[in-house]
Amino acid sequence: MTMPQLIIDKAIAESPYRVGTEADLAEPNILLPLAVYLEHRTQLAARNDVGIWLDAGEEAEDIATFASRLPVIALNFPTFHDGRSLSNATILRRRFNYTGEIRAIGDVRRDQLDQMQRCGINAFEMAAGQDLQQALASLSGFTYTYQGSIDRPAPLFRSHRHV
Repeated sequence: MTMPQLIIDKAIAESPYRVGTEADLAEPNILLPLAVYLEHRTQLAARNDVGIWLDAGEEAEDIATFASRLPVIALNFPTFHDGRSLSNATILRRRFNYTGEIRAIGDVRRDQLDQMQRCGINAFEMAAGQDLQQALASLSGFTYTYQGSIDRPAPLFRSHRHV
């Protein structure tokens, strides 16, 4: 099994976790779809190497009671212009104080990374054909942002660093 390369905490790294299906329940370091995880939750409760992935139409609230025990929560972006998972990232960080890895999976492209990062996503499994080095460089593209976010809660007008 090959480990996926991704950007995590602003560095390119190999991840031991990979997206799987119900057929992969016995595999170590697996990210399971929410429905599969919930169906086998009792069996998986003792494991610390299983994460989940939420599809864009699923709600972060569905994992509120056990999110803190998951080492990785992946959020699926099925298409480039589907940003529903950004809300889940913000909810996980702000409302549930989730401190683990939140990974963007699916059709993840470098143009989206800054916004994803501002919502609390700290790991990016890029879409096929995306250059990891260019994607990593894009995370440093913006010096200032006007709105508050997960990475900088205070809006620009509240800081002493006006442009």
